[in-house]
Amino acid sequence: MKRRDFIKAILASGSELFFPNLILPKKTLANNKNYDLVAVRGGNPDAMFYAAIKELGGIEKYVRKGQTVVVKPNIGWDVPPERAANTNPLLVGAIVKVCIDAGAKKVYVFDNTCDNWQRAYSNSGIERTVKQNGGEMVPGNFERYYSEVEIPNGVKLKKAKVHELILNSDVFINVPILKHHSSARLTISMKNHMGIVWDRFYWHRNDLHQCIADFSAYRKPDLNIIDAYRAMHRNGPRGVSEADVIELKALIISQDIVAADSAAAKFLNYEPQEIPYIKIAAEQKKLGNYDLSKLRIKRIVL
Repeated sequence: MKRRDFIKAILASGSELFFPNLILPKKTLANNKNYDLVAVRGGNPDAMFYAAIKELGGIEKYVRKGQTVVVKPNIGWDVPPERAANTNPLLVGAIVKVCIDAGAKKVYVFDNTCDNWQRAYSNSGIERTVKQNGGEMVPGNFERYYSEVEIPNGVKLKKAKVHELILNSDVFINVPILKHHSSARLTISMKNHMGIVWDRFYWHRNDLHQCIADFSAYRKPDLNIIDAYRAMHRNGPRGVSEADVIELKALIISQDIVAADSAAAKFLNYEPQEIPYIKIAAEQKKLGNYDLSKLRIKRIVL
């Protein structure tokens, strides 16, 4: 089936087509908690996260008492949640809450936004839910927050200015939204790193896919949580209207950034190898596994 016809079928039939047959192999682990990836379908963003993190052993496996945590959603755009350009605020709030409950000293949230940062923080709904759950919003649009680092073994990206929260926090939780992207085809976990560096335009000018893979080898998130509750399947990354959005009611969580992005790509009918940065990250950088048949996977339907 062509991708165009596949998307039309989804829009006609709803998200039941998506999960689990197209995203993951049928073989899953029923009783072993040591999973490589957990995928959830059918609930609200916060409920799906609570179910997924429980299957991974709880947030305490990643966040210890007294640690500082940085949560990095996509907050790039001054649009409401219904447009699916930014990570769902219910999901971000739930992540902040469990980190605080686990005893985190501080939970920071930021993005180097494309639109005005104050309006994006507010109108995305993320600022409100972060503060309600005890987290702290930090600006990402001032160069003074960034320090230059060397990128070991970078092919196209040799150095980058990185936000101080990524450099200094104990735990880095990456929370992208799955959506179409005009330059990168898809924006998911690895592409979400462009919001933690100062000069993302350098990446666009110097082989975007290679730069994404180069940087992903520098700072691996401790956890990748992909919001696929609503997915923008065209006109990304900002979108034009709600007509660009399909409701999937799904979530993926994994420490393996390649596996997470590979599973998410299948939601929009891409094979992982069709997204160059996923292929480079897996084959050249050895950052993870895009062969889902070799992973220990737990699937949950709420």
